[in-house]
Amino acid sequence: MSLQAALARLPVLVADGAGAIWLEGGAEARPEKLDAETAGRRARAVPPLLVHGRATAARLGLNPFPSFDLLDLFAFVRPARFCLPTARGLLEAVGMAEPSNVVDLAPALRQAAEKLLGELRLMDPHKLRRVMRIAATMQRAGWPWAPFAIEAMAPEPVPARLGLDVWSDLPDWADFAPLPPPDTQSVSPMEARERLQRLLGDAAELREAQADYAATTALAFAPRAEVGMPEMVLSEAGTGIGKTLGYIAPASIWAEKNGGTVWLSTYTKNLQRQLDRELDRLYPNPTEKAVKVVLRKGRENYICLLNLDDASQSAAARPVDIIALGLVARWVQSTRDGDIAGGDFPSWLIDLHGRGRTLGLTDQRGECIHAACPHYRKCFIERGLRRARRADMVIANHALVMIQAALGNEDDGTRPLRYVFDEGHHLFEAADGAFAAHLSGQEGMELRRWLRGPEGGRRSRARGLGNRIGDLLTEDSQARQALDSLMEAARALPAEGWALRMQEQPADAAPPAIGERFLSEARKQVLARSREPDSPYGLESPTREPLPGLVEAAADFARALQKMLAPMATLIKALNAKLDDDTADLDSATRGRIEGALRGLTRRKLTLEAWAAMLKSLETETPKEFVDWFALERDDGRDLDLGLYRHWLDPMRPFAEAVLKPAHGVAVTSATLRDLNPALGDAAPEQSWQNAEIRSGARHLPQPARRASFSSPFDYANRTRIYVVTDVRRDDVNQVAAAYRELFLAAGGGGLGLFTAIFRLRAVQKRIIKPLADAGLALYAQHVDPLDNGTLVDIFRAEEHSCLLGTDAMRDGVDVPGAALRLVAFDRVPWPRPDLLHKARRAAFGGQAYDDLLTRLKLKQAFGRLLRRADDFGVFVVLDAQLPTRLLSAFPSSVEVRRVGIAEAVTETRSFLAGMQASLIRTPSALP
Repeated sequence: MSLQAALARLPVLVADGAGAIWLEGGAEARPEKLDAETAGRRARAVPPLLVHGRATAARLGLNPFPSFDLLDLFAFVRPARFCLPTARGLLEAVGMAEPSNVVDLAPALRQAAEKLLGELRLMDPHKLRRVMRIAATMQRAGWPWAPFAIEAMAPEPVPARLGLDVWSDLPDWADFAPLPPPDTQSVSPMEARERLQRLLGDAAELREAQADYAATTALAFAPRAEVGMPEMVLSEAGTGIGKTLGYIAPASIWAEKNGGTVWLSTYTKNLQRQLDRELDRLYPNPTEKAVKVVLRKGRENYICLLNLDDASQSAAARPVDIIALGLVARWVQSTRDGDIAGGDFPSWLIDLHGRGRTLGLTDQRGECIHAACPHYRKCFIERGLRRARRADMVIANHALVMIQAALGNEDDGTRPLRYVFDEGHHLFEAADGAFAAHLSGQEGMELRRWLRGPEGGRRSRARGLGNRIGDLLTEDSQARQALDSLMEAARALPAEGWALRMQEQPADAAPPAIGERFLSEARKQVLARSREPDSPYGLESPTREPLPGLVEAAADFARALQKMLAPMATLIKALNAKLDDDTADLDSATRGRIEGALRGLTRRKLTLEAWAAMLKSLETETPKEFVDWFALERDDGRDLDLGLYRHWLDPMRPFAEAVLKPAHGVAVTSATLRDLNPALGDAAPEQSWQNAEIRSGARHLPQPARRASFSSPFDYANRTRIYVVTDVRRDDVNQVAAAYRELFLAAGGGGLGLFTAIFRLRAVQKRIIKPLADAGLALYAQHVDPLDNGTLVDIFRAEEHSCLLGTDAMRDGVDVPGAALRLVAFDRVPWPRPDLLHKARRAAFGGQAYDDLLTRLKLKQAFGRLLRRADDFGVFVVLDAQLPTRLLSAFPSSVEVRRVGIAEAVTETRSFLAGMQASLIRTPSALP
């Protein structure tokens, strides 16, 4: 039987919440509707052709089973190309018309497989040989598509030599002389307006509010008048103003006039991707854009070619790994920048083949050997760093900006002078994470591994500090002695398996490491002080009045850390001296090794100093600018991490010192910078700006920031409705689920359900997935579906009648214009989580008023999901009668907030949305 005939005989499976469609092989077969149990039985008997095997199995209530997954084939044939991981998404990606009903999806999928295999026959002959080698290697591992792919690429003979060594085909990155410092010419408001007009297109009408916004943002690009006093602009721009193009306009002018780089920072990786797409307007030529624009993330987001090399050589014992690695190798041949965690790498491959088999290939903490790496000259990270130094604009995220600043810009080697922070309302929480110190079991184990390398027979590429730099110190006896002392002192840190030893310590076990003894005592305190020590969720304890054994263990651990600091300082001094003394003799690779070791040692010395200070505070008192606590992190009752945590009471203080004051100009913008509290009366407008200055860091600067606000142009009064449901018991999951079900059905899909707790989300999803599927509405859910958040949003955006459930990440990351999002429903008032850190900040920043501020901002952000364009419309529902009136200022004043029963809310939702959809009167289409 030919492979083409074999493809025609494969059964096809399409599953949803209501059951499945099954199509047997053969020309005479017709699609059948089956219940989940029958479909599962057939799928286990004969591997079917399907889309996303793990998601299909989950919808049938099964463990993953063998299949011919079309997403695998798509990733092989079209690497680094976008495709939604659904049957409809795949058909659209290959250019096939979407069937009118789910029954016709099955035969269309078989046609899609034929189309993809046909594309292999047209492949560039220069690439064909390498692709054949990859396919043959995957065939040895049992990849079901390999015989089909190899036959499609005939008559090219199957290569005798197998392998996935695609790195050899990558070009070397180029290095250049350092650029001179940028000039300091300002950007005039008129220049910003003219550039904005060009971005919009000469035929477009320049809207006054957007033009004013661009002109105001230009003030952040004026020359700095004094050291430590950047030109800072705070701009609140309501949805629909067009703020992205509004700040791109002056930023691009400044970069061109001054020969410098502007860093555009946003909150999430998905938002970075959206910003990258917006810059296509400025640089429509992809070749020019590749030079002018660089998208930067942390090192852990990029594939490490040495990790891929090592994995490819050691994967023979695990054929399933070879299949995943083969698909990664195909992607490496085509990727734009090597970003495997949110770039052009299809995130659903991670879901299909297991997170450890793909994200395990990224640059892990402490493993990079820099210039000593055989793939250093082809490294994606190094290429991106060099491109960023010469780019006009770098698209970053808040966390990267802050971590780079805190560590002295160790990767880039240069300090950005101009920033634009979009999604500025998230700066506070981003700084909170970036400037914190966590002395936990996992962090300690990572540091021990970086210093000592793998122990106890564990296999790892991490070689330990001695193996990385020992040969560089052979002629320096003092440095060699310091290295030996450091390796010995590192035994005090927690070792592999520490978490298990915390819970199951045998009576005859050897004494634990000093660090593990401290963690054990900390665990005792957390459990002893907790109201529910057996809770499946995380536990916390204040550090005040520690148990006697804990104080002693902390003192011993602090002394052990001090023993590590002295030799670290000696090594840093010795390596710096070597760079200086041996300048004429050091080759580039050796110099790179020394610089990499210096960066790692300096970074970890700062960490050790912070840890030692935290331990010392247990004997005395926590400094007033910090909040310390013990925490035991758990997931469904399983201990994940344990330790002593320190956060700044006001994290904008270190943010101002590390980021704002060294900069020359900063623009902070968001649709929700301010919080207008009507209870303050006439003082409300001024107080709202004070809150913005607190949460942006502006209040820590010697001169005040410029302020500007631009109201949304949208007609909220006529295009939105807000209901607070008064008769659903929020603690009764059956009532909450029934409310979501009826609201989603009334809307006909397009519903986003937001939850303040994961367990409630999962409980509701189980109860409503089938009735929605019976009505033809697909339901997707964060923390349930084996898909990442970005992919879930992409699917929701593409499928107009689907619904999506999510938590905070969905509230902030959903940008879905059009009818695909027409209903937002909150399960309850999103109060801040009442943990110890929030308790301290609540006391410092205004008590209940601080809680109200954070909650209003969440409600404002959630409501802002509804209208993304002028012709959008939608309904916002809160299923919580306890929503206080004082929080209603989160919503536009033009919209009446009605308190109604669930039946009335459902009826009104159905009526309003139906009327809006049927209306022939529409406001102008999407505002840029």
